[in-house]
Amino acid sequence: MNLTSLKQSSPLFSKTQNPQKIRSLPQNLSLKPSPNQTRFSPLNAKPLYQQMHHRLRSTAVRGYEDRPSDMPLVVPIVSETKQRMKISIYFATWWSLNVVFNIYNKKVLNAFPFPWLTSTLSLAAGSLIMLVSWATRIAEAPKTDMDFWKALAPVAIAHTIGHVAATVSMSKVAVSFTHIIKSAEPAFSVIVSHFFLGESFPLPTYLSLLPIIGGCGLAAATELNFNMTGFMGAMISNLAFVFRNIFSKKGMKGKSVSGMNYYACLSIMSLLILTPFAIAVEGPQLWAAGWQKAVSQIGPNFVWWVAAQSVFYHLYNQVSYMSLDEISPLTFSIGNTMKRISVIVSSIIIFHTPVQPINALGAAIAILGTFLYSQVKK
Repeated sequence: MNLTSLKQSSPLFSKTQNPQKIRSLPQNLSLKPSPNQTRFSPLNAKPLYQQMHHRLRSTAVRGYEDRPSDMPLVVPIVSETKQRMKISIYFATWWSLNVVFNIYNKKVLNAFPFPWLTSTLSLAAGSLIMLVSWATRIAEAPKTDMDFWKALAPVAIAHTIGHVAATVSMSKVAVSFTHIIKSAEPAFSVIVSHFFLGESFPLPTYLSLLPIIGGCGLAAATELNFNMTGFMGAMISNLAFVFRNIFSKKGMKGKSVSGMNYYACLSIMSLLILTPFAIAVEGPQLWAAGWQKAVSQIGPNFVWWVAAQSVFYHLYNQVSYMSLDEISPLTFSIGNTMKRISVIVSSIIIFHTPVQPINALGAAIAILGTFLYSQVKK
């Protein structure tokens, strides 16, 4: 078959077909863009990497919107860093205020040896500060009822005893020695919880008490200016604060009061408890004579010392209770241990307290035991 006969037999080359119709496109096919369609142009075409970025971004947004409702969100690193900075500021403020209080408190007690009045003034200053803050709406007043104050009463009694006992101790011995003995508070906590509450603890907890007790004993035995009244005051303070913590945990469950307001209420009730006892033990006549003597020896600065120790006592306790709202009890315990180290070191430097090497070793062992105790209590 030649080419001519093939053309004649093929319908595409048949003369009966319309060549114009064969070459025409279907009627329903149009080359005009739709209204929603963007006309392609080399000028408005995006590079490939930009198109892929847009697609990935759209997919990520749709994936976030379509995630299950119970899927947890990842906490940003910025918020975690901010929380750590906040806790660091709390700790730095707490330690600084505590150091300043102990320095001015010791200065006042050296010139004015009336620890009962000094303790009363500390609670009075804090109560006045918070009452003014509530009245002027600087701080929101707590919503309390009679059950709250009933539960707070044993806590306030223990707090009052512990506060007065610690002040009596610092009026008789060096600040560093008082705080070395007060570092034995974890040992009192375990003993009281075991014998009075029937709680049992793992063996590492009991073993961590050995360096605490041994270190405090070594520091007491080698203290150059040892005084039994000062030693017993620190020990009674430890015992009282342990009961304060126990009463606080048992009686204040379910009470929605912030740490700042809780300590303010505690200060007010402790002030009401302490005032009549301070008057009975020391009395206005002794206070007047002692005040006149202190002012004649120190001058007007003595009044500033009294005001400073009273205000800073409230501030450092208030910050410590506020920090409890932000951190765990374990972190608070470690912070309390570091606070004692800062107070001991600063008081030795400022008051030029003579320290023997064996005495410093006992203090270091006691502090180390306190740190180990906080670790095994995790």
